[in-house]
Amino acid sequence: MKTSDNGEFAYRAVYRYLVELIEQMAPGSYSRLPSLRDLAQRLDVSISTVQYAYSLLEHEGRVQPVPKSGYFAKVPNSDIQPRSGGDLLQDLQQHGNSPRMLVLSGSQAQALQSLESALLGIERQLLRQYPRLAGAPQPCGELELRTALAARYTRSAQLYWSAEDVYLALDVRSLLETTLAALELHNSAVLVTTPCSWRLLRVFQAARIRVIELPLGPEGGLDLERFARLLRDEPVRLAMLASRLSVPHGSLMPEADRQAVARLLDQHGVWLLENDLDAELCYRPAAAGYLRELVDPQRLLVFSSLERSVGAEAPYAYLLSRQWQGSLHRHFLLRGFRLPPLRQQAVARLFNKGRIDLHLEQLRQRLHERLSHLYRQMQLHLGSQLDFRMPAGGACIWARVRAPVDTRPLFHRLLQQGLVIAPGELFSLSGDFRQHLRLGCPAGPQGDLQYGLSVLSDELQRMQSAS
Repeated sequence: MKTSDNGEFAYRAVYRYLVELIEQMAPGSYSRLPSLRDLAQRLDVSISTVQYAYSLLEHEGRVQPVPKSGYFAKVPNSDIQPRSGGDLLQDLQQHGNSPRMLVLSGSQAQALQSLESALLGIERQLLRQYPRLAGAPQPCGELELRTALAARYTRSAQLYWSAEDVYLALDVRSLLETTLAALELHNSAVLVTTPCSWRLLRVFQAARIRVIELPLGPEGGLDLERFARLLRDEPVRLAMLASRLSVPHGSLMPEADRQAVARLLDQHGVWLLENDLDAELCYRPAAAGYLRELVDPQRLLVFSSLERSVGAEAPYAYLLSRQWQGSLHRHFLLRGFRLPPLRQQAVARLFNKGRIDLHLEQLRQRLHERLSHLYRQMQLHLGSQLDFRMPAGGACIWARVRAPVDTRPLFHRLLQQGLVIAPGELFSLSGDFRQHLRLGCPAGPQGDLQYGLSVLSDELQRMQSAS
Protein backbone atom coordinates (compact mmCIF):
# COMPACT_ATOMS: atom_id res chain seq x y z
CA MET A 1 0.00 0.00 0.00
CA LYS A 2 1.21 3.50 -0.81
CA THR A 3 3.12 5.25 1.96
CA SER A 4 3.49 8.94 2.74
CA ASP A 5 6.78 10.88 2.78
CA ASN A 6 7.41 10.09 6.46
CA GLY A 7 7.01 6.36 5.86
CA GLU A 8 3.45 6.11 7.26
CA PHE A 9 0.85 4.22 5.27
CA ALA A 10 -1.33 6.71 3.42
CA TYR A 11 -4.58 5.30 4.81
CA ARG A 12 -3.30 5.94 8.38
CA ALA A 13 -2.66 9.59 7.52
CA VAL A 14 -6.16 9.90 6.07
CA TYR A 15 -7.54 8.14 9.15
CA ARG A 16 -5.79 10.60 11.50
CA TYR A 17 -7.00 13.55 9.42
CA LEU A 18 -10.59 12.36 9.67
CA VAL A 19 -10.32 11.70 13.43
CA GLU A 20 -9.10 15.27 14.00
CA LEU A 21 -11.88 16.57 11.76
CA ILE A 22 -14.50 14.72 13.79
CA GLU A 23 -13.00 15.79 17.12
CA GLN A 24 -13.33 19.43 16.10
CA MET A 25 -17.08 19.03 15.69
CA ALA A 26 -19.43 19.99 18.50
CA PRO A 27 -20.30 17.17 20.92
CA GLY A 28 -23.56 15.55 19.96
CA SER A 29 -23.46 16.97 16.44
CA TYR A 30 -24.23 15.06 13.26
CA SER A 31 -22.36 16.33 10.21
CA ARG A 32 -21.66 15.18 6.70
CA LEU A 33 -18.03 14.31 6.07
CA PRO A 34 -16.17 14.94 2.77
CA SER A 35 -16.98 12.57 -0.08
CA LEU A 36 -14.48 9.96 -1.19
CA ARG A 37 -13.60 11.91 -4.33
CA ASP A 38 -13.33 15.30 -2.58
CA LEU A 39 -11.12 13.94 0.18
CA ALA A 40 -8.91 12.05 -2.29
CA GLN A 41 -8.32 15.27 -4.22
CA ARG A 42 -7.79 17.31 -1.06
CA LEU A 43 -5.18 14.92 0.40
CA ASP A 44 -3.70 13.78 -2.92
CA VAL A 45 -4.38 10.09 -2.33
CA SER A 46 -6.39 7.44 -4.13
CA ILE A 47 -10.10 6.95 -3.60
CA SER A 48 -9.48 3.40 -2.39
CA THR A 49 -7.15 4.77 0.31
CA VAL A 50 -9.86 7.14 1.55
CA GLN A 51 -12.42 4.36 1.42
CA TYR A 52 -10.23 2.13 3.59
CA ALA A 53 -9.80 4.90 6.17
CA TYR A 54 -13.58 5.40 6.26
CA SER A 55 -14.13 1.67 6.70
CA LEU A 56 -11.92 1.72 9.81
CA LEU A 57 -13.91 4.60 11.27
CA GLU A 58 -17.15 2.84 10.43
CA HIS A 59 -15.95 -0.31 12.19
CA GLU A 60 -15.15 1.82 15.27
CA GLY A 61 -18.62 3.36 15.17
CA ARG A 62 -17.35 6.89 14.51
CA VAL A 63 -19.02 7.33 11.14
CA GLN A 64 -22.26 6.19 9.55
CA PRO A 65 -22.53 5.50 5.80
CA VAL A 66 -25.79 6.56 4.20
CA PRO A 67 -26.53 5.22 0.70
CA LYS A 68 -26.38 7.95 -1.98
CA SER A 69 -25.54 10.58 0.67
CA GLY A 70 -22.04 9.76 1.89
CA TYR A 71 -20.57 9.46 5.36
CA PHE A 72 -21.78 11.22 8.52
CA ALA A 73 -19.86 11.74 11.73
CA LYS A 74 -21.23 10.28 14.95
CA VAL A 75 -19.81 12.51 17.69
CA PRO A 76 -20.49 11.37 21.28
CA ASN A 77 -22.25 13.87 23.50
CA SER A 78 -20.93 13.62 27.01
CA ASP A 79 -23.69 15.73 28.54
CA ILE A 80 -26.54 13.57 27.19
CA GLN A 81 -27.27 10.66 29.49
CA PRO A 82 -30.23 8.32 29.22
CA ARG A 83 -32.65 8.83 32.09
CA SER A 84 -34.81 5.75 32.13
CA GLY A 85 -36.34 6.77 35.44
CA GLY A 86 -36.69 10.47 34.65
CA ASP A 87 -39.35 12.65 33.09
CA LEU A 88 -39.69 11.49 29.48
CA LEU A 89 -41.53 14.60 28.37
CA GLN A 90 -38.95 16.89 29.96
CA ASP A 91 -36.16 15.02 28.18
CA LEU A 92 -37.97 15.31 24.85
CA GLN A 93 -38.53 19.05 25.22
CA GLN A 94 -34.99 19.73 26.43
CA HIS A 95 -33.20 17.82 23.70
CA GLY A 96 -35.77 18.58 21.01
CA ASN A 97 -34.93 22.28 21.37
CA SER A 98 -31.17 21.75 21.20
CA PRO A 99 -29.53 22.95 17.96
CA ARG A 100 -26.96 20.16 18.37
CA MET A 101 -29.56 17.41 18.01
CA LEU A 102 -31.07 15.89 14.90
CA VAL A 103 -34.79 16.12 15.65
CA LEU A 104 -37.01 13.49 14.03
CA SER A 105 -39.82 13.81 16.57
CA GLY A 106 -42.30 15.62 14.32
CA SER A 107 -41.67 19.36 14.01
CA GLN A 108 -44.40 21.97 14.08
CA ALA A 109 -46.06 22.48 10.71
CA GLN A 110 -46.07 26.27 10.90
CA ALA A 111 -42.27 26.32 11.14
CA LEU A 112 -42.16 25.73 7.37
CA GLN A 113 -43.33 29.22 6.50
CA SER A 114 -44.70 32.28 8.23
CA LEU A 115 -47.03 35.21 7.67
CA GLU A 116 -44.84 37.43 9.83
CA SER A 117 -43.99 40.01 7.16
CA ALA A 118 -47.61 40.34 6.00
CA LEU A 119 -48.81 40.57 9.60
CA LEU A 120 -46.33 43.27 10.56
CA GLY A 121 -47.09 45.20 7.37
CA ILE A 122 -50.80 45.35 8.21
CA GLU A 123 -49.98 46.32 11.80
CA ARG A 124 -47.93 49.30 10.63
CA GLN A 125 -50.70 50.34 8.26
CA LEU A 126 -53.32 50.10 11.02
CA LEU A 127 -51.18 52.07 13.43
CA ARG A 128 -50.82 54.90 10.92
CA GLN A 129 -54.52 54.98 10.10
CA TYR A 130 -55.95 54.28 13.56
CA PRO A 131 -53.45 55.27 16.29
CA ARG A 132 -55.95 54.45 19.03
CA LEU A 133 -56.08 50.76 18.13
CA ALA A 134 -53.20 50.12 20.50
CA GLY A 135 -55.52 50.81 23.46
CA ALA A 136 -56.75 48.58 26.27
CA PRO A 137 -57.33 44.93 25.23
CA GLN A 138 -60.81 43.40 25.51
CA PRO A 139 -61.27 40.44 27.93
CA CYS A 140 -62.62 38.00 25.30
CA GLY A 141 -60.66 39.33 22.34
CA GLU A 142 -61.07 42.11 19.80
CA LEU A 143 -64.48 42.34 18.14
CA GLU A 144 -63.08 42.41 14.59
CA LEU A 145 -61.17 39.15 15.05
CA ARG A 146 -64.04 37.43 16.83
CA THR A 147 -66.35 38.50 14.00
CA ALA A 148 -63.94 37.11 11.38
CA LEU A 149 -63.66 33.78 13.21
CA ALA A 150 -67.42 33.50 13.66
CA ALA A 151 -67.94 34.07 9.92
CA ARG A 152 -65.26 31.51 9.08
CA TYR A 153 -67.02 28.79 11.08
CA THR A 154 -70.58 29.60 9.95
CA ARG A 155 -71.84 26.92 7.54
CA SER A 156 -75.62 27.24 7.47
CA ALA A 157 -78.66 28.80 9.09
CA GLN A 158 -78.53 25.96 11.63
CA LEU A 159 -74.80 25.93 12.31
CA TYR A 160 -73.89 29.59 12.60
CA TRP A 161 -71.81 31.64 14.99
CA SER A 162 -71.71 35.27 16.07
CA ALA A 163 -68.91 37.33 17.59
CA GLU A 164 -70.35 36.89 21.10
CA ASP A 165 -69.88 33.10 20.73
CA VAL A 166 -66.09 33.48 20.30
CA TYR A 167 -63.56 33.68 23.14
CA LEU A 168 -59.81 34.26 22.75
CA ALA A 169 -56.96 33.41 25.12
CA LEU A 170 -53.17 33.63 25.17
CA ASP A 171 -52.65 30.01 24.07
CA VAL A 172 -54.35 26.62 23.94
CA ARG A 173 -53.45 25.69 27.50
CA SER A 174 -54.86 28.85 29.08
CA LEU A 175 -57.96 28.60 26.88
CA LEU A 176 -58.72 25.02 27.95
CA GLU A 177 -57.98 25.72 31.61
CA THR A 178 -60.47 28.58 31.58
CA THR A 179 -63.06 26.55 29.68
CA LEU A 180 -62.82 23.55 32.00
CA ALA A 181 -63.18 25.81 35.02
CA ALA A 182 -66.37 27.27 33.52
CA LEU A 183 -67.84 23.83 32.75
CA GLU A 184 -67.34 22.62 36.35
CA LEU A 185 -66.75 18.96 35.47
CA HIS A 186 -66.50 17.79 39.08
CA ASN A 187 -67.22 14.08 39.67
CA SER A 188 -67.43 13.46 35.93
CA ALA A 189 -65.15 12.17 33.21
CA VAL A 190 -63.84 13.29 29.82
CA LEU A 191 -63.58 10.78 26.99
CA VAL A 192 -60.56 11.31 24.71
CA THR A 193 -59.43 9.40 21.63
CA THR A 194 -55.75 8.43 21.64
CA PRO A 195 -53.01 8.85 20.59
CA CYS A 196 -53.58 12.47 21.56
CA SER A 197 -51.37 15.53 21.89
CA TRP A 198 -49.54 15.38 25.20
CA ARG A 199 -50.20 19.11 25.64
CA LEU A 200 -53.95 18.54 25.67
CA LEU A 201 -53.80 15.43 27.85
CA ARG A 202 -51.80 17.22 30.51
CA VAL A 203 -54.29 20.07 30.70
CA PHE A 204 -56.95 17.57 31.81
CA GLN A 205 -54.46 15.90 34.12
CA ALA A 206 -53.53 19.20 35.78
CA ALA A 207 -57.23 20.05 36.19
CA ARG A 208 -57.69 16.74 38.06
CA ILE A 209 -60.33 15.58 35.63
CA ARG A 210 -60.66 11.87 35.04
CA VAL A 211 -59.69 10.99 31.47
CA ILE A 212 -61.05 7.86 29.77
CA GLU A 213 -58.99 6.94 26.72
CA LEU A 214 -60.40 5.29 23.61
CA PRO A 215 -57.70 4.17 21.14
CA LEU A 216 -58.21 4.83 17.44
CA GLY A 217 -58.26 1.92 15.03
CA PRO A 218 -55.66 1.56 12.24
CA GLU A 219 -57.91 3.40 9.77
CA GLY A 220 -58.92 6.11 12.25
CA GLY A 221 -62.22 4.53 13.28
CA LEU A 222 -63.52 3.82 16.78
CA ASP A 223 -64.67 0.72 18.61
CA LEU A 224 -68.28 1.93 18.54
CA GLU A 225 -69.53 -0.76 20.93
CA ARG A 226 -66.96 0.26 23.51
CA PHE A 227 -67.71 3.94 22.84
CA ALA A 228 -71.42 3.37 23.50
CA ARG A 229 -70.68 1.30 26.61
CA LEU A 230 -68.45 4.02 28.08
CA LEU A 231 -71.07 6.69 27.49
CA ARG A 232 -73.68 4.46 29.13
CA ASP A 233 -71.72 3.15 32.12
CA GLU A 234 -69.29 5.98 32.94
CA PRO A 235 -70.04 9.55 34.15
CA VAL A 236 -68.90 11.06 30.83
CA ARG A 237 -70.13 14.63 30.36
CA LEU A 238 -67.63 15.71 27.71
CA ALA A 239 -65.94 13.98 24.78
CA MET A 240 -62.91 15.56 23.12
CA LEU A 241 -62.74 14.38 19.50
CA ALA A 242 -60.94 15.66 16.43
CA SER A 243 -63.07 17.63 14.00
CA ARG A 244 -61.71 15.46 11.18
CA LEU A 245 -57.89 14.99 11.25
CA SER A 246 -56.54 13.05 14.24
CA VAL A 247 -52.94 14.00 15.01
CA PRO A 248 -50.43 12.37 15.54
CA HIS A 249 -52.34 9.38 14.17
CA GLY A 250 -52.72 11.19 10.84
CA SER A 251 -56.13 9.62 10.08
CA LEU A 252 -59.64 10.74 9.15
CA MET A 253 -62.59 9.19 10.95
CA PRO A 254 -64.70 7.16 8.47
CA GLU A 255 -68.03 8.76 7.58
CA ALA A 256 -70.05 5.89 9.07
CA ASP A 257 -68.22 6.26 12.37
CA ARG A 258 -68.79 10.02 12.42
CA GLN A 259 -72.50 9.50 11.95
CA ALA A 260 -72.61 6.87 14.70
CA VAL A 261 -70.56 8.98 17.11
CA ALA A 262 -72.86 11.97 16.60
CA ARG A 263 -75.94 9.80 17.30
CA LEU A 264 -74.42 8.35 20.47
CA LEU A 265 -73.39 11.76 21.80
CA ASP A 266 -76.92 13.03 21.23
CA GLN A 267 -78.49 9.92 22.74
CA HIS A 268 -76.52 10.26 25.99
CA GLY A 269 -76.60 14.06 26.17
CA VAL A 270 -72.77 14.30 26.11
CA TRP A 271 -71.08 17.56 25.13
CA LEU A 272 -68.61 17.54 22.25
CA LEU A 273 -65.36 19.43 22.73
CA GLU A 274 -64.20 19.46 19.13
CA ASN A 275 -60.45 19.68 18.59
CA ASP A 276 -60.06 21.73 15.41
CA LEU A 277 -56.31 22.38 15.80
CA ASP A 278 -55.19 20.39 12.77
CA ALA A 279 -58.26 20.36 10.52
CA GLU A 280 -56.73 22.95 8.18
CA LEU A 281 -53.73 20.68 7.62
CA CYS A 282 -55.65 17.96 5.75
CA TYR A 283 -53.96 17.46 2.40
CA ARG A 284 -57.38 17.18 0.76
CA PRO A 285 -59.63 19.54 2.75
CA ALA A 286 -62.80 18.32 1.03
CA ALA A 287 -62.04 14.66 1.77
CA ALA A 288 -64.10 14.61 4.98
CA GLY A 289 -66.67 16.78 6.70
CA TYR A 290 -66.54 18.13 10.23
CA LEU A 291 -67.93 16.29 13.22
CA ARG A 292 -69.55 19.52 14.45
CA GLU A 293 -71.87 19.50 11.43
CA LEU A 294 -73.57 16.37 12.79
CA VAL A 295 -74.06 17.13 16.50
CA ASP A 296 -76.49 19.30 18.41
CA PRO A 297 -75.00 22.84 18.31
CA GLN A 298 -76.44 23.45 21.78
CA ARG A 299 -73.97 20.88 23.19
CA LEU A 300 -70.95 21.88 21.11
CA LEU A 301 -67.64 23.54 21.96
CA VAL A 302 -64.98 24.07 19.26
CA PHE A 303 -61.40 25.12 19.96
CA SER A 304 -58.36 25.81 17.83
CA SER A 305 -55.32 28.08 17.61
CA LEU A 306 -54.32 30.91 15.33
CA GLU A 307 -50.76 29.63 15.56
CA ARG A 308 -51.70 26.72 13.29
CA SER A 309 -52.79 29.05 10.48
CA VAL A 310 -50.85 32.28 11.05
CA GLY A 311 -47.65 31.12 12.76
CA ALA A 312 -45.76 31.69 15.98
CA GLU A 313 -46.42 35.44 15.77
CA ALA A 314 -50.06 34.75 16.72
CA PRO A 315 -50.08 31.97 19.33
CA TYR A 316 -53.59 32.85 20.50
CA ALA A 317 -56.26 30.18 20.91
CA TYR A 318 -59.99 30.56 20.49
CA LEU A 319 -63.16 28.80 21.59
CA LEU A 320 -66.63 28.81 20.01
CA SER A 321 -69.66 28.13 22.17
CA ARG A 322 -73.34 29.09 21.86
CA GLN A 323 -74.04 28.01 25.44
CA TRP A 324 -72.41 28.74 28.80
CA GLN A 325 -72.04 32.38 27.76
CA GLY A 326 -72.52 33.76 31.26
CA SER A 327 -70.13 31.31 32.91
CA LEU A 328 -67.52 31.51 30.14
CA HIS A 329 -67.63 35.29 30.04
CA ARG A 330 -67.19 35.47 33.82
CA HIS A 331 -64.18 33.12 33.82
CA PHE A 332 -62.52 34.94 30.93
CA LEU A 333 -63.02 38.22 32.79
CA LEU A 334 -61.42 36.71 35.90
CA ARG A 335 -58.40 35.46 33.92
CA GLY A 336 -57.93 38.95 32.46
CA PHE A 337 -56.16 37.89 29.27
CA ARG A 338 -54.24 40.77 27.70
CA LEU A 339 -53.90 40.06 23.99
CA PRO A 340 -52.34 42.79 21.81
CA PRO A 341 -55.30 44.59 20.15
CA LEU A 342 -53.30 45.66 17.11
CA ARG A 343 -52.12 42.15 16.31
CA GLN A 344 -55.63 40.74 16.66
CA GLN A 345 -57.02 43.28 14.23
CA ALA A 346 -54.14 42.60 11.81
CA VAL A 347 -54.97 38.87 11.92
CA ALA A 348 -58.62 39.69 11.25
CA ARG A 349 -57.58 41.66 8.14
CA LEU A 350 -55.53 38.68 6.95
CA PHE A 351 -58.63 36.50 7.23
CA ASN A 352 -60.83 39.05 5.46
CA LYS A 353 -58.35 39.55 2.60
CA GLY A 354 -58.06 35.80 1.96
CA ARG A 355 -54.35 35.81 2.80
CA ILE A 356 -54.66 33.05 5.38
CA ASP A 357 -56.53 30.74 2.99
CA LEU A 358 -53.78 31.19 0.39
CA HIS A 359 -51.13 30.63 3.06
CA LEU A 360 -52.81 27.41 4.22
CA GLU A 361 -53.05 26.11 0.68
CA GLN A 362 -49.30 26.62 0.19
CA LEU A 363 -48.56 25.14 3.60
CA ARG A 364 -50.55 21.99 2.88
CA GLN A 365 -48.72 21.53 -0.39
CA ARG A 366 -45.31 21.82 1.27
CA LEU A 367 -46.32 19.52 4.10
CA HIS A 368 -47.56 16.91 1.66
CA GLU A 369 -44.29 17.04 -0.29
CA ARG A 370 -42.20 16.71 2.88
CA LEU A 371 -44.28 13.92 4.38
CA SER A 372 -44.35 12.03 1.07
CA HIS A 373 -40.55 12.18 1.01
CA LEU A 374 -40.37 11.06 4.65
CA TYR A 375 -42.77 8.20 3.90
CA ARG A 376 -40.66 6.99 0.97
CA GLN A 377 -37.45 7.17 2.99
CA MET A 378 -39.06 5.29 5.88
CA GLN A 379 -40.15 2.59 3.46
CA LEU A 380 -36.56 2.34 2.23
CA HIS A 381 -34.80 2.35 5.62
CA LEU A 382 -37.44 1.04 8.05
CA GLY A 383 -40.00 -0.79 5.95
CA SER A 384 -39.19 -4.16 7.49
CA GLN A 385 -39.08 -2.84 11.07
CA LEU A 386 -42.03 -0.45 11.37
CA ASP A 387 -45.70 -0.45 10.44
CA PHE A 388 -46.90 2.96 9.27
CA ARG A 389 -49.22 4.68 6.81
CA MET A 390 -49.04 7.83 4.74
CA PRO A 391 -51.00 10.35 6.86
CA ALA A 392 -54.03 12.24 5.58
CA GLY A 393 -52.51 15.48 6.82
CA GLY A 394 -50.27 17.09 9.41
CA ALA A 395 -46.50 17.12 9.79
CA CYS A 396 -45.67 13.68 11.23
CA ILE A 397 -46.00 9.94 10.72
CA TRP A 398 -47.25 7.61 13.44
CA ALA A 399 -45.45 4.25 13.41
CA ARG A 400 -45.48 0.97 15.33
CA VAL A 401 -42.38 -1.16 15.88
CA ARG A 402 -43.15 -4.65 14.62
CA ALA A 403 -40.91 -6.38 17.14
CA PRO A 404 -41.79 -6.15 20.87
CA VAL A 405 -39.54 -3.13 21.52
CA ASP A 406 -40.31 -0.46 24.12
CA THR A 407 -39.60 2.94 22.53
CA ARG A 408 -38.67 4.59 25.85
CA PRO A 409 -35.22 2.91 26.09
CA LEU A 410 -34.90 3.35 22.32
CA PHE A 411 -35.44 7.09 22.83
CA HIS A 412 -32.61 7.28 25.39
CA ARG A 413 -30.23 5.19 23.27
CA LEU A 414 -30.81 7.49 20.32
CA LEU A 415 -30.16 10.56 22.46
CA GLN A 416 -26.61 9.32 22.97
CA GLN A 417 -26.16 9.52 19.20
CA GLY A 418 -27.64 13.00 18.90
CA LEU A 419 -31.03 11.85 17.57
CA VAL A 420 -34.47 12.75 18.99
CA ILE A 421 -37.68 10.79 18.38
CA ALA A 422 -41.03 11.05 20.20
CA PRO A 423 -41.91 7.81 22.06
CA GLY A 424 -45.53 6.73 21.70
CA GLU A 425 -46.32 6.55 25.42
CA LEU A 426 -46.21 10.37 25.57
CA PHE A 427 -49.52 10.43 23.71
CA SER A 428 -51.44 8.55 26.39
CA LEU A 429 -51.93 9.12 30.11
CA SER A 430 -52.42 5.40 30.72
CA GLY A 431 -49.06 4.36 29.26
CA ASP A 432 -50.35 2.96 25.97
CA PHE A 433 -48.45 2.91 22.66
CA ARG A 434 -45.11 1.79 24.10
CA GLN A 435 -44.29 0.16 20.75
CA HIS A 436 -45.11 3.34 18.82
CA LEU A 437 -43.25 6.49 17.91
CA ARG A 438 -43.92 9.76 16.10
CA LEU A 439 -41.50 10.79 13.36
CA GLY A 440 -41.17 13.97 11.32
CA CYS A 441 -38.73 15.59 8.91
CA PRO A 442 -35.69 17.36 10.40
CA ALA A 443 -35.08 20.99 9.56
CA GLY A 444 -31.66 20.42 7.99
CA PRO A 445 -30.44 19.09 4.63
CA GLN A 446 -31.97 16.06 2.96
CA GLY A 447 -29.02 13.90 3.96
CA ASP A 448 -29.81 14.47 7.64
CA LEU A 449 -33.06 12.54 7.26
CA GLN A 450 -31.34 9.59 5.63
CA TYR A 451 -28.67 9.59 8.30
CA GLY A 452 -31.23 9.75 11.11
CA LEU A 453 -33.34 6.92 9.71
CA SER A 454 -30.22 4.79 9.25
CA VAL A 455 -29.24 5.34 12.89
CA LEU A 456 -32.78 4.50 14.00
CA SER A 457 -32.75 1.32 11.92
CA ASP A 458 -29.41 0.24 13.41
CA GLU A 459 -30.62 0.81 16.97
CA LEU A 460 -33.81 -1.12 16.34
CA GLN A 461 -31.76 -4.03 15.01
CA ARG A 462 -29.50 -3.96 18.10
CA MET A 463 -32.45 -3.89 20.49
CA GLN A 464 -34.22 -6.69 18.65
CA SER A 465 -31.07 -8.80 18.67
CA ALA A 466 -30.59 -8.23 22.40
CA SER A 467 -34.18 -9.18 23.28
